[in-house]
Amino acid sequence: MNKKSVLYIAFHYPPVLGSSGVLRSLAFTRYLAENDWNTVVLSASLKSYDAWSEQQLSMLPGNVEVIRAFGRNSSKSFSIKGKYFSFMSQPDNWQSWIVGGVIRGYAKICKTKPSVIVSTYPIASAHIIGYLLHKISGIPWVADFRDPMSQDGYPTNQTKRKIFDWIERKAVARCKRIIVTTKGTQALYRNRFPQANPELFQLIPNGYDAIAFENLTAIPHGTDKLVLLHSGVIYPSERDPKDFFNALSTLKKAGLICQDSLEIRLRATGHDDLYLPVLSELDIEDIVTLLPIVPYHQALQEMLSVDGLLLMQAANCNYQVPAKVYEYIQAQKPILGLMPIEGDTGQLLCMLPQSYIAPLDDSEAIGERFMEFLSSIGAQQTITRQDTTHYSRQYQAKIFEKMLTEVSK
Repeated sequence: MNKKSVLYIAFHYPPVLGSSGVLRSLAFTRYLAENDWNTVVLSASLKSYDAWSEQQLSMLPGNVEVIRAFGRNSSKSFSIKGKYFSFMSQPDNWQSWIVGGVIRGYAKICKTKPSVIVSTYPIASAHIIGYLLHKISGIPWVADFRDPMSQDGYPTNQTKRKIFDWIERKAVARCKRIIVTTKGTQALYRNRFPQANPELFQLIPNGYDAIAFENLTAIPHGTDKLVLLHSGVIYPSERDPKDFFNALSTLKKAGLICQDSLEIRLRATGHDDLYLPVLSELDIEDIVTLLPIVPYHQALQEMLSVDGLLLMQAANCNYQVPAKVYEYIQAQKPILGLMPIEGDTGQLLCMLPQSYIAPLDDSEAIGERFMEFLSSIGAQQTITRQDTTHYSRQYQAKIFEKMLTEVSK
């Protein structure tokens, strides 16, 4: 058996678009391959992705083998007039990947006999594939949960909640290590499973990709306006912008902001059809612009080129720190965080200069902090990129590689 070989199960892998989670898997697998691991990624067929780009293919490491198994989005490929059986979305819309993934994965295991299997969230089907391949082969299994799979009130669908709970129990019983991205999540799982060895739950935070930032420089946005950016999906429940929009409307009516001096870009919200009527109703569509998804490097370039960055996160995500936060930190721009200050993301932002925090669901507080945020733009930053090295995915990948070495002995 090769002592340094891994089968890494990840639904999100280049050339997929619209998922920051892909970058964690990319950094980890790239680092493993560069450090003499025989690295094979088991992913889903390109037809399973809602969006992908040939430009993203250049991100694939040449020394990582990628095998793809049949998989489709049930809501798109197996629906009739937009309707399909509910069981076809359990534990997620890509459950069809499970059968193909197990078949392709086991065939590869028979050929390469990897020393460890890794499965990674947020597509729960990946963990089911990991569990089944581990059970069939006996190869040690590591599950990268990242965030809590289930919490009070989540998932709202009771069947899905039961499946998520089942996955958690199987992982606790079978995994050599379960990886989470925040201290809050680590504490949550240690309390939820007091019988488990505390060392089972390992903390490896999200981060930014240092390599991706190497050749990027800020490009002037070409306008006299202040340009602010929220980059990425704005979920209606987890990142509900309603009170932010209301705050902007109030500030505009008071004459404190206007389209001549301010532009707010919402890049790739994933829910433009939901938010566009709201912007029109509140008369702020001249200030807030909804923009389409772009390839990863272009998204990073935009972060470097604007004047300030926006972040949204509800209280039901207190145990999460999105990867985007670390990219924002590396971009060296002022950050307005709309979130509970006591959450893991709020606590991280509290340690940074030129970061302003207000509750996501308090439009009055948002308005006050927003004006303070605008006035801070242009002030001297006191954090340097040397200070952010430990936030990089490359730094976290070293920890990941060391852990895999230990569990595969």
